[in-house]
Amino acid sequence: MATIRTVSREEARRIAVRAQLLDADRAPVDGSDHLADIVAQLTLLPLGPTDIVCPSAEHIAFSRVPALDPSDVRRAVEVEQSLFEHLGPRRHPMEAWAIGLRAMRDLPWLLALGRAPEAIGESSRAWLEANGGFRERVLEQLRVDGPLPQGEIADTADVPYRSSGWNTGRDVAMMLELLQVRGEVVVVERLGQLRVWDLAERVLPPVQTPDPAAALETWQRRWLRSLGIARPTHIGDAGEPVRIDGVRGEWRLDDGASAAGFTGRLALLSPLDRLIADRRRMRDLWGFEYALEQYTPAAKRRWGVHALPILDGDALVGKVDARTDRDAGVLRVARIHWDVEPDARLRSAVLDELERFAAWLGGRLALADGAAEPR
Repeated sequence: MATIRTVSREEARRIAVRAQLLDADRAPVDGSDHLADIVAQLTLLPLGPTDIVCPSAEHIAFSRVPALDPSDVRRAVEVEQSLFEHLGPRRHPMEAWAIGLRAMRDLPWLLALGRAPEAIGESSRAWLEANGGFRERVLEQLRVDGPLPQGEIADTADVPYRSSGWNTGRDVAMMLELLQVRGEVVVVERLGQLRVWDLAERVLPPVQTPDPAAALETWQRRWLRSLGIARPTHIGDAGEPVRIDGVRGEWRLDDGASAAGFTGRLALLSPLDRLIADRRRMRDLWGFEYALEQYTPAAKRRWGVHALPILDGDALVGKVDARTDRDAGVLRVARIHWDVEPDARLRSAVLDELERFAAWLGGRLALADGAAEPR
């Protein structure tokens, strides 16, 4: 039996940071020309429900592309069509209901995964089958009158949608999202949080879709490539089996991934950044305590409603409690929560990055009194 090699936790962290294009060497130096390449490597630019600091897709792209203009992401979707909005199939835990922007070049594999019978789950599939007439009426309305905002699409559900959560009664929204997973409809524009829908055949290019099993195998390799190192749970046989010193269980390492020659940089991460999206992996590799507290009652928040994790090289060193005051043109920082004792270099680097981020947002930085001081 072959011996499974062991990598250090530091190596694992550096491999993960490099795979997510957050190291100094892999950061592109020019703007939107690289955006599709960036998204293909990451597999997804997540779309968040709010923009307390700024839209998550733009923030995550900016973290990788220093010269990105805030309008580049929207132009890539609505004008260049090098990116498109996509909802991940429920059957795959790494993609389940993940709403985000994808590289158009990945369309064949994503369509194959979304058209697999089990892609949307048994109960949703049963609801969709019971609403064959509703589906046809939605598609026909888009065919005749589209593109249309979601609110203008008639709710003529044959069977109302029921769930244990907040989706009960959201018949039009659920129909559109299920059809989006299957590749039948697509979001062509967002006006704030308002989604404008059209038939996919009028927006997406015609492609040959591979066999679903082959698509899944390809996508498992792509997931691992974007992560660098991951638990094997959803990766299949992709990559090389390894162990991480001090961490239980077996991991999979992307073929060719290495920490050799790693050079880090400082970055302010979105709460939805793929580097930390898997919270268990985040704790295993970094021992970092963090949660998005957007839906946590104010009295129970520890770091702020939309705190931004701070990446310094291969270390997660704190969180910035910030929000954008658009009326005043100010990025307001209430507190920097340090996970380490910051030295002069780290303190200066974080403040410089906050200044750069505020300028990119089109405003200036405002720190609350004592915001950067350790407690």
